[in-house]
Amino acid sequence: MFSTSKPSILIVDDDPSILHVFTRIFERHGYCVAVAENGKEAIEKLNTKRYDVALVDFVLPDMEGTALFPLIKNSSTRTLRIMLSGNVCFGHDVKGADVFVAKPVNPIKLLNIIDTKLKNRDSET
Repeated sequence: MFSTSKPSILIVDDDPSILHVFTRIFERHGYCVAVAENGKEAIEKLNTKRYDVALVDFVLPDMEGTALFPLIKNSSTRTLRIMLSGNVCFGHDVKGADVFVAKPVNPIKLLNIIDTKLKNRDSET
């Protein structure tokens, strides 16, 4: 079951500066944040907890980020799956992603996208 008071987000990226900046921003906006620097670490976290949002980089040191999407969906079909990539040629057709966001990303714009998607998801139930 998802927490109604503090949404949770798993940020998966191998860039420590992105993890640091996004963690600070999301925590300031009321999110409970978990981070993973690779796919293996993300899988371990997904096996122990459900998240409202999974923000996943396409290129991870040990796998493509898209490989995580079936695991995330199996953990919870309600988890919002967002793909981050510096490669804009993927466009919006990233298999398994609900949203595609090109890097570099404006964190406030990303927050707005996530907040809107979560509100829409919650209003559908």
